[in-house]
Amino acid sequence: MPKKTLKNISEIRRFFHRNETPIYFISATNFNLLGIDEWVKNFKYINYIDCYDGRHPNVMVPSEAPHAEFTSIEDINNYLLQHKEVTDYVDGRGKKPKFVFLMFDEETEKLAKDIGAEVWFPKAKLRTKCDNKIETVRIGNKAGVPSVPNTLSEIEDYAHLKKVCKEAGLGNDVVLQSAFGDSGHTTFFIKDEKDFRQHEHDIVGQGEIKVMKRIDCRGSAIEACATKQGTIVGPLMTELVGFNELTPYRGGWCGNEIFATAFTPAQREKAREMTFKFGEQLRKEGYRGYFELDFLIDKKGGEIYLGELNPRITGCSSMTNHAAFAHADAPLFLFHLLEFSGKPFDLDVDEINQRWADPDMIDSWSQMVIKHTDDTVDMITQAPQTGIYRMNSNGTVEYDRFDYHRRAVESDREAFFLRISKPGDYRYEGADLGILVTRGRSMTNSFKLTSASKKWIDGIKALYAAKPLPSAETSAGAFKLL
Repeated sequence: MPKKTLKNISEIRRFFHRNETPIYFISATNFNLLGIDEWVKNFKYINYIDCYDGRHPNVMVPSEAPHAEFTSIEDINNYLLQHKEVTDYVDGRGKKPKFVFLMFDEETEKLAKDIGAEVWFPKAKLRTKCDNKIETVRIGNKAGVPSVPNTLSEIEDYAHLKKVCKEAGLGNDVVLQSAFGDSGHTTFFIKDEKDFRQHEHDIVGQGEIKVMKRIDCRGSAIEACATKQGTIVGPLMTELVGFNELTPYRGGWCGNEIFATAFTPAQREKAREMTFKFGEQLRKEGYRGYFELDFLIDKKGGEIYLGELNPRITGCSSMTNHAAFAHADAPLFLFHLLEFSGKPFDLDVDEINQRWADPDMIDSWSQMVIKHTDDTVDMITQAPQTGIYRMNSNGTVEYDRFDYHRRAVESDREAFFLRISKPGDYRYEGADLGILVTRGRSMTNSFKLTSASKKWIDGIKALYAAKPLPSAETSAGAFKLL
């Protein structure tokens, strides 16, 4: 008997409500896919960090086992897939499991296969190819989605960089990006030889480098899902970038806002159009499923340029999948799961995209990723637990009650905090302390942190305590977790 084709949102929601296939999100935390377990029956999280002190019903965290020092999220996932408690847990729940990840590599794929699981994402090899910032430019060019004026070249030394910039007409004030890595670590602002010397070891000998004209811009992010029926596009979000209160990394992502009037209507429509075109080109490249694009919006002329591609779920996925349209229809990630499920579906993608573009489909929320910003290393002895926090009239912040739903935030005097670093963890420069989610905006119209945001950040940080180490040397977790 042929499989029944799903023909509308209601049938898709019912399909996942009755899902019997075990699906697991395996990562350091469950942050990126918060709440998906409430849309998909038999969806579980397997994590390394217990953000909830054992109180989340669908989070499984195995006991600590000996392992080599982690240098990436892939290392964490590969550790989890070899942990006996994890393999016993997956085996005990039966059927052929499906795995989704934030990050994974070919070793992860092999370990998943050994367990008898299927990875519901494009192959790691293809994802790595698309994730290359140099390749992103080329895909964008094929799709008719322009990047900031740039040239691609290996860089031999500063004199060679100046020559490359002159030939490309980029001027002397430029931004360099290497092929892979988090923007806060692999984006370099160069306007003289002193700047170049500071980052020379990250530029010379690193292969092709993207050399861009420097523009005064706003960062934005938009997520989408490339399906066999076409590319479904989410809302355009603002990005929090490089705030000293949140991150020690210049140009480093540290949060997002989602609100209906982010940028002008014309800019929002243009970004959605560019995302759709990019997604259609990704389908031609063989990629399908969830992805995110960063756009740079020139403050001077309003032009929109392609910034980066993240061929995966990202740090802003929890914002996309909790927006008003997600509650009215379905979270964007459900379309990713649908694409890999093998279940036939026939949807009017244009109609979905037009409906989701309606400002009424967007409500206003912010998230701030709080890192340790001091150049110090110590050990945490006290940390605020996950839950709902309240700001007092004097600006101090205190714990109010436990919850793992951001929707439990009732007013702008409350916020949801997801703890990442706990007592016993090292607190080092760049360490993720936690994520703070608030109703409304965290930035002003001039894209500065609001006074309330600064109070929230200070208030949460004040709830941490730590003791000095005999020897302040550790690189534990010195990589992007989210």
